[in-house]
Amino acid sequence: MNNIINTDLVVIGGGPAGYSAAFRASDLGVKTIIVEKYSVLGGVCLNVGCIPSKALLHFSKVLQEYREFLKLQVVTNKPEFNFKKIQSWKNNLIQKMNNSLNILSKKRNIKILKGLASFINKNKIFVKSKNKNLEINFKNVIIATGSSSIKLPHINSHDKRIWYSSDAVNLPFIPNKMLIIGAGIIGLEMATIYSSLGSKVDIIENSDSILPSADLDVSSFFIKSIKDKFNLMLNSCVENIKLNKNYITVQIKTNDFIKKIDYDVILVSIGRFPNIHDLNLNNVGVDLDNKKFIIIDDQCRTNVSGIYSIGDVSGNPMLAHRGIYQGHIAAEVISGKNHYFDTKIIPNICYSDPEIAWVGLTEKDLIKNKIQYKSSTFPWVASGRACVSNSSEGITKLIFDKLTNKIVGGAIVGRTAGELLGELTLAIEMGCDLSDISLTMHAHPTLYESIQSSSKMIEGTMTDLLNI
Repeated sequence: MNNIINTDLVVIGGGPAGYSAAFRASDLGVKTIIVEKYSVLGGVCLNVGCIPSKALLHFSKVLQEYREFLKLQVVTNKPEFNFKKIQSWKNNLIQKMNNSLNILSKKRNIKILKGLASFINKNKIFVKSKNKNLEINFKNVIIATGSSSIKLPHINSHDKRIWYSSDAVNLPFIPNKMLIIGAGIIGLEMATIYSSLGSKVDIIENSDSILPSADLDVSSFFIKSIKDKFNLMLNSCVENIKLNKNYITVQIKTNDFIKKIDYDVILVSIGRFPNIHDLNLNNVGVDLDNKKFIIIDDQCRTNVSGIYSIGDVSGNPMLAHRGIYQGHIAAEVISGKNHYFDTKIIPNICYSDPEIAWVGLTEKDLIKNKIQYKSSTFPWVASGRACVSNSSEGITKLIFDKLTNKIVGGAIVGRTAGELLGELTLAIEMGCDLSDISLTMHAHPTLYESIQSSSKMIEGTMTDLLNI
């Protein structure tokens, strides 16, 4: 017979969305249990995603900056690094964060159960683990099971030379020649890391550009900036993959031209799918969309009373900060608060080198919706701080509604672009207009000063460049 536990709330999944929901619920007085299939909290993001990849990206950018000074002959010794030490440094960072989450859970009296959860009915789940099986009765449940990499069909995924994002951040080895299939955020970030570590990297993408949710001028600027770092093959597709003993032969078609190239490793980065297969959602009748994501409303409720869903499993955009935001909303609604997911915008960042960051409406959105707008793009070559920090290869773009003068969107390409995006995000949420930005004193010399400069370009009050 299974052990039976009673609680107010069960959170299935201990990633950023799940543990944030559990912590917030506990703070609001809701008795909470987390069910997590792995031995640690943090999910993909902390353990094999956002955090380890950003650690490696930070190291790769430091390495790149050193090489830039080497090229200028400011330094004379070629950089060397200890591959095993990089791995241990990254793993130690993750372990410290894992430990912090465990401490926070204990302080909040949240019970963490390791195992796979599946629904028996809308008020009961079964938890299967190695040690013992449990049944949990609950008043509410939050599904936060995340997503997994889409596998490449018709190929042996167990071959150690076929990588997915989780494999890549674990740094199995540094391949001499690497193919990345898919020029999305993960593909571009991994290309940045491995090219800086010494791999010759090709990225193949079947569309005519990268990051389709960003404007074409932004993605085009980025493409030009990385041409000497890795090779990007647009309008191309993989027609055949042959796993030989010592290398992998890939047949690639670009327009009507076909070529065969040998690689040491292939990283597959073609998207992610929701983790719902173990949940037995048929037992409760939760509605899914045509891609098997859980359908929710603006309070993170599913169609079944008492069942909520947050994070990747609830659909796009699959971003940790969206999941965390949803986690707080769901916990607050469960505790009795009348809160909603009503943020105007969700920021997007690709932590490549240079970084690409954008938020709000794009020119494409405005043209599609027949909204009159005005935009300006400030080049970082005119920024003193950018020039003295070897960051002149960058742009700051602002988009304003032509009728109201309110900022509705923006994008930044350059080092630390993700950090600079915060001002644009807040400005849009607060409904700032052109003068709110241009008349706010920005420190000099800084990179965020480029936001004010871009605003002044529209006003015609720019002094660091000629006004048009």
